[in-house]
Amino acid sequence: MDWTWYLFGFKGRINRAKYWLSALVLFGWMLLTGWIAYFSLLLVANGNLPAPATIHFGTGAIFDLFDPATFRMPTRADIIPIFVQIIATPMLIWIFLATSIKRLHDRDKSGWWMVPFFLYPSLYSHFQDRLPDSYALLPCALAAVVLPTWAFIELGFLKGSRASNLFGPNPLGKHQMRPRGNRDNAPRSAQGWDQQSEIEIVPHKAGPPAV
Repeated sequence: MDWTWYLFGFKGRINRAKYWLSALVLFGWMLLTGWIAYFSLLLVANGNLPAPATIHFGTGAIFDLFDPATFRMPTRADIIPIFVQIIATPMLIWIFLATSIKRLHDRDKSGWWMVPFFLYPSLYSHFQDRLPDSYALLPCALAAVVLPTWAFIELGFLKGSRASNLFGPNPLGKHQMRPRGNRDNAPRSAQGWDQQSEIEIVPHKAGPPAV
C-alpha cells in the first residue's frame, strides 16, 4: 500500500477498514507526541513539573492561536507544549482531512461535506460561550450535535459505492452485477444475444463421399 497517498493524498477512495486504520494511526501519533512533550518537560524541569502539562490537538488549538479572547502570554512551562502543538497539530489535521475526504469519495460524496460535518461543529464549540442565550440559536446547537453524529455513521459504518464513481474505482475491486436468477428467468428476447450459448455450426466441406 502507498502510505504517502493513503495518509496525505486527497484523490481516490478508501474503504471503511482503511478509514478505521487511519484513526489508529492518528491515535498513535497523538500518544507519541504527547510522551515526547512530557519527557521533554521532565528533562527541562529536572524531574519536577510545576503543574501537569496539557497538550490539546485539533482545530481548537488552531483557533486559540488566532482568537484574541483566548490569547495569553506563554510561560516557560508552555514553550514545549506549544512547540509540540505547532508540529503535531497540522500533521494530525492533514491526515484526518485526507482520509476523511477519500472516505467521502467512496460514498460518492464531495470533499466539501467536511465543512458541515466538522468545520461548523468545531467553530460552534469554540465560540458557543460567547453567543447570546436565545432560543433562536437552538437549531444551530442542534446542528452542531447532529452533523458530527451523521458524519461518524456516514464515514465509519456505511458501505461505499460498489461500482466506479466520479472519484475512482471501487477500492475493494468489486463491481455491482445483475443477479443471475433475474437473467435466467427473463424472456430470451430481453436477454440479448449470448454468444456463448449459441450452437457452433461446422461448415460443410466439399469432397468425394467416403468409401
